[in-house]
Amino acid sequence: MGSNAINDFIDKLTAGNRDNVYLSVTPGIGLEMIQIDEASHTVKNYAVRPLAYNESLREISNMDEFKTALTEMFEELKISPKCNVTINLPTVLFSSIEMSLMLGDEAITGAVTSEVEQSYVFKRHDPIVQWWDSNTGSSETRKLFYTAVQQMVVEQISNTLAELGAFLVGVEMSLLSTLRALDYTGLTADEMKPGVTWNLLSISSNGYSLVSMVGKNIVDYYEEPIAIKSYEGDEIYNVITSSAQITLMSYPANYLVILSDTNSVSAEVLAKNLNVDGTVEYIENNKFKRKEFLPVSLDVLPDNILKISLQSIGAAISKISDYPITCNFLSTAGEGVAAEETVTITIGENEYTTTPTMAMVLSVVVSAIILVPVLIAFLLLPKIQATKQAELDELNASIQQVEKEIKELKEAQQMAGKFSVKNEINKTLQDNRIKLMAYSAIGESVPSQLWLSYFMTEGGGNISIKGGASTVEDVYTFYKNLKEYLVSSNLKLQKLEMVSDDVDEFMSNLPVTYDFEISNVSAAASAADAKGKDAKGNAKSAGKTTGKAVNLPPKNKLLSDEPIN
Repeated sequence: MGSNAINDFIDKLTAGNRDNVYLSVTPGIGLEMIQIDEASHTVKNYAVRPLAYNESLREISNMDEFKTALTEMFEELKISPKCNVTINLPTVLFSSIEMSLMLGDEAITGAVTSEVEQSYVFKRHDPIVQWWDSNTGSSETRKLFYTAVQQMVVEQISNTLAELGAFLVGVEMSLLSTLRALDYTGLTADEMKPGVTWNLLSISSNGYSLVSMVGKNIVDYYEEPIAIKSYEGDEIYNVITSSAQITLMSYPANYLVILSDTNSVSAEVLAKNLNVDGTVEYIENNKFKRKEFLPVSLDVLPDNILKISLQSIGAAISKISDYPITCNFLSTAGEGVAAEETVTITIGENEYTTTPTMAMVLSVVVSAIILVPVLIAFLLLPKIQATKQAELDELNASIQQVEKEIKELKEAQQMAGKFSVKNEINKTLQDNRIKLMAYSAIGESVPSQLWLSYFMTEGGGNISIKGGASTVEDVYTFYKNLKEYLVSSNLKLQKLEMVSDDVDEFMSNLPVTYDFEISNVSAAASAADAKGKDAKGNAKSAGKTTGKAVNLPPKNKLLSDEPIN
């Protein structure tokens, strides 16, 4: 698929997202282009160009002129022609008919079409009809209002817009556009209250029409053709007054609103000439207008403010107004449901026809199919990433630990067999510290009846102390004090025995002395050094000796390197 075909495909799929632009073919003004800002209730954009309209044939005189005017206004307002367009057309035909309650919608449409075809306008062109129920009538009939427009005119407008890239999505009629605008602007707020009867006398270049209303609903319609332009000066007011006063007698109401759509008649002057019961109000929708119908933005040219017609406002609010009567010639007759333009999509050699709504639905579905897996992956990615990151962090920590161990091993291997000044200094300081602590502990711990005969400290914290004491209690006091000072030295009382070998001396009350040995050197090593091997030639076992209340062994030892049997 080429790039142009792809762009066209995308453009058609996004037709539902286009800007909405509203046009009005307004005799006496020309072709109006308008956009309303719903939030601020103001006219956001507006442009106007002259456009000839054939009042006799009820159609645009020159479609090339229509196309040129459109192009210029799109450029002036900086609006893309690729937009959705709703257009208001002058009322070609409007009337009422009574039908049997037994008839269905299809039969009514056929009957209305036959009635419309009796008009001279539709003897030349096929009509597009719209009708709706007035909710009035007898028990056996119902009163219907109907309107029509030339099918050829709608097709010409649609084709011209398509050439510019625009889509025609709505065709409105002036009468209902005007009523919708009167409601939206509040010009007839009192008249459109529920249950209030009022008449709208509308003057055009073809004559006048009288719409009998109750609130917002149409209850009757009358039209009187008058060649307005054939009269000069105030003569036209006399003609309209004499005719309208007779007509108004058949439609009594609380209010009369006079609306002039032609520059040939001032609604204000006509209101002064008419002599009718009830309140009379007037609205100038022509060159006699002194005030705008709606506030406008600063983007609207000052010269165009008073040109904005009620018909253009009514068309611009067709999608946002809650006015009860609607009429779109592109909708199904009798249902008031707007029909969408068809969109032809070419893929390769095949063509597919759809509507913008369906195209948008399809695009949403396709997007969902593509985006849902991506969205799921996007939601799961942080969890997966967190898990993998934790595994990576753990692996990196293991690698760092292994690298550290390898480094230490290499350094140890490199230092093996080598003299290190730093290590030797640290070792010497450590040994000296242990010695100083041992000296301090001895100085603080020696009882008065205890003396030392041997003291030795070695590398690695080995300590060996030998001496004598008058009592066993002094030995244990000395041992206990050393343990408190040298907590980490693991000192043990390796030997405690009497000096004398005489049993009689032991049993007497004569003073006795005791030899002792305190050390953190293993008992086996200490015993091996002191005694060598036992009688069987085996090394004596290390460990704590135990004693029983039995005869004392030779030398009267209280604690011996040999177990007591």
